[in-house]
Amino acid sequence: MSQEAIAFLRDDPDIGHLIADHGDETLASEEDLFERLIVSILRQQVSAASANATRERLEDAVELTPVALLRTDCSTLRDLGLSRQKASYAHNVAAAFVEHDYSREYFAETSNDAVIAELTDITGVGTWTAKMQLMFTLGRPDVFPVEDLGIRNGMCTLYGDGLERSRMEEIAERWRPYRSYASLYLWRAVD
Repeated sequence: MSQEAIAFLRDDPDIGHLIADHGDETLASEEDLFERLIVSILRQQVSAASANATRERLEDAVELTPVALLRTDCSTLRDLGLSRQKASYAHNVAAAFVEHDYSREYFAETSNDAVIAELTDITGVGTWTAKMQLMFTLGRPDVFPVEDLGIRNGMCTLYGDGLERSRMEEIAERWRPYRSYASLYLWRAVD
């Protein structure tokens, strides 16, 4: 699929030069939906370095499975670097995984909108986090995470400052059905 997406986007007047500059990008799907969702929560509103440090401490101390995380009390999670709110969110995610037995297979035949709706029913999982799951765990080729600051900065780099999100979404329609791949290049535009 990535070769089809790259071929499609290569002719785009705004994305094409990013492909020439950065080469072929691929959507690498991670196997563990639960772990990826926890990592996404860790990355909310903090630097990548901070999130990575917290992730390392968490992985060293706790097996990243829903049951193991539920058995870990919030004070322990806080000692590992999670805020009170993120510890609560992590428990909410773990409880939802135990209750629904979420997996890649569970969502395989579910539309993007339905995946977003189901995941955002979990307190602590917002639209951005759900879209990251669609892209990087479920490997969905047509997701446009306009909620992401890097995406918005990439759009401003290509089209100028002051774009409303709705206008960004309009522009991104021309990249359908490969908006996830276009997003990879938008992130590259600001690297």
